[in-house]
Amino acid sequence: MSPEHSIARLGATLGVTRSGDHAWVKALPSARAVADTARRADLRALHAAHPQRYGARRHRQVLRQRGQRHSTKRIARLMRAEGLRGRWGRRRVPRTTASAHDQPVAANRLAVAPAPTGPNQIWVSDLTYVATGEGWLFVAVLLDRWSRRVIGWACGATLATLTVLAALTMALRQRQPPRGLLHHSDRGVQYASAEYRAALAAAGLVASMSRKGNPYDNAAMESFMGSYKRECVVLAEEAGG
Repeated sequence: MSPEHSIARLGATLGVTRSGDHAWVKALPSARAVADTARRADLRALHAAHPQRYGARRHRQVLRQRGQRHSTKRIARLMRAEGLRGRWGRRRVPRTTASAHDQPVAANRLAVAPAPTGPNQIWVSDLTYVATGEGWLFVAVLLDRWSRRVIGWACGATLATLTVLAALTMALRQRQPPRGLLHHSDRGVQYASAEYRAALAAAGLVASMSRKGNPYDNAAMESFMGSYKRECVVLAEEAGG
């Protein structure tokens, strides 16, 4: 625009003084701008070195390992400026409920049971998974349906019945419930296995199972697992960088 209009006229129109215009032209880049330029170069190199798989969080982790501490928001902003985006593949997640088995399936006794009026009347259970740096971690949990308090839990590297049995053992040891307590779960093979059914029978617990493919039959447990992943797992991942 300056070849067509004088600097004075442009400055008057835009509210910029001549001295201010000269100062802006001569000004050196700020320290942050210089640092951003260097980080953008780092990000370009990292993005090319890891077949464009890394997003802002992974780039931040690598830079932190190199002694460069930057927020995820800053890394994301610089990536956008460079036109860099991580490629997201579909991650295979495990199926914790394997209901296609030949083990006995208990009736859905929870559906007709009265609401609990105190602890140790109805327990609900479930099994979920958590992604870790070493692979999937499977977490089994039991809740008291009345208080919604965790009364037993266990972790394992596989979907073996041993994990849910360990959670049940903890709950039995801590609560020592009366015989006749209703124990509800999904139809997963872990809960339908002979080992788990024997443990329930030995403790005098009555088995109940959800209808096939109906998570609403165990809504309290599903709600807890959602809160656990959202408030514990995700927040811990974000805090750890």
